[in-house]
Amino acid sequence: MTIKAYRRKLDLAGRVDLSHGAGGRAMAQLIAEIFHEALDNDWLRQGNDQAVFETVKGRMAMTTDAFVVSPLFFPGGDIGSLAVHGTINDVAMSGARPLYLSASFIIEEGFPLSDLARIAESMGAASRAASVPVIAGDTKVVERGKADGVFISTAGVGVVPEGLDLSGDKARPGDVVLISGSIGDHGVAIMSKRENLEFDCGIHSDTAALHGLVAHIVAAAGGSLRLMRDPTRGGLAATLNEIAQQSSVGFRLDEAAIPVKPEVAAACELLGLDPLNVANEGKLVAVAAPEAADALLDAMRAHPLGQAAALIGVAAEDDRRFVQLKSSFGGSRIVDWLAGEQLPRIC
Repeated sequence: MTIKAYRRKLDLAGRVDLSHGAGGRAMAQLIAEIFHEALDNDWLRQGNDQAVFETVKGRMAMTTDAFVVSPLFFPGGDIGSLAVHGTINDVAMSGARPLYLSASFIIEEGFPLSDLARIAESMGAASRAASVPVIAGDTKVVERGKADGVFISTAGVGVVPEGLDLSGDKARPGDVVLISGSIGDHGVAIMSKRENLEFDCGIHSDTAALHGLVAHIVAAAGGSLRLMRDPTRGGLAATLNEIAQQSSVGFRLDEAAIPVKPEVAAACELLGLDPLNVANEGKLVAVAAPEAADALLDAMRAHPLGQAAALIGVAAEDDRRFVQLKSSFGGSRIVDWLAGEQLPRIC
């Protein structure tokens, strides 16, 4: 079904109604004029219930994710670009080259069609910029009050380079911990929008597709890379605690080495947040053998998304699997998991 098949264009001043999810003409028009137009590629143009694509020789990586961020539009991005970036990054943390995405939309009755088009266009722009197309999808409409605007569920697949085997259980005592840039930007951008806060120097989400940076890191690692993770919900603290449990090690971090933008640090203090617990959507943590530290830092800093990369700590023998932070004042503290949800609906 093409856009030209309809006598009238979809009125983007209108709103989604239940007929847009009923499987009839209105649904076909919504899909054609919003999603196909925004995400256009050879697979979607076929109009099938699935995408058929050539497989790539080698080990494959696959992920699935869901995005329920509130608000839907925030400084530096929106739920559409976030869904693309977040799914690409989950695939890329295995060292894989992301190939294809799928996306499913659950839309609340009454949602503005103009906002839906804006989200779809953002997804299309993000996927084209990353060269990772959305090749399959689905649309559902639920009654007013049964959702919160729009939710997006995604899946992604990629191919892992031969000989590369990254996993959260591979960290060893003495390994170095590197981060690709400043932490806390995404979570603070979301909170500033929710609380209607304005800062003199604007805080924007760091949402970005990291597979290009990952390729630089993998090429420079020479087999010394143990694992990579993107510290999203729960931030750096949750990510390192998770790895500590998987690898049966502890981590020793240096607070002074962890990059945090002054405006983010000030906002966290104002909001009562710890930057270590705040979500990121365009940063990665890498754990590697110590002899690779300099090469990996150079590789990160040579890429636009890693210019503020830093070595922030080391893995250590620790039966308790504690993550400990040496503070800027000389003391130390345990960096624990969050007891609850510090920032709900963050991604």
